[in-house]
Amino acid sequence: MFFKSIIDQDRSAVVICNLEHEIIYMNPAAVKNYEKWGGEKLIGQSLLNCHNSKSTEKIKQVVDWFAASLEHNLVYTFYNEKQNKDVYMVALRDGDELIGYYEKHEFRNRETMQLYDLT
Repeated sequence: MFFKSIIDQDRSAVVICNLEHEIIYMNPAAVKNYEKWGGEKLIGQSLLNCHNSKSTEKIKQVVDWFAASLEHNLVYTFYNEKQNKDVYMVALRDGDELIGYYEKHEFRNRETMQLYDLT
């Protein structure tokens, strides 16, 4: 419950996939971000269907790299200049077992919210 709430409150898109590359979860920011491609309807679909053959090969290569070592857990995959954000693939593990991966977006823009603004 707590972990899901952390991901759901993240303002950046988080897309979680199993090792068969099926999208098993999208946080609300991801649903909104990928709305024109189907949004929530992407859950249960293959992430590989959303990418070209070059990207698909890279995704598979990264998952193989994750599987090769417990120390392989984070790969920087893309910089989106238009949105000024970095995109990563992150390994998901249950103990020593690789169980999937997720796509994490981190914006580089400085926060515009006022400090401790509770109004």
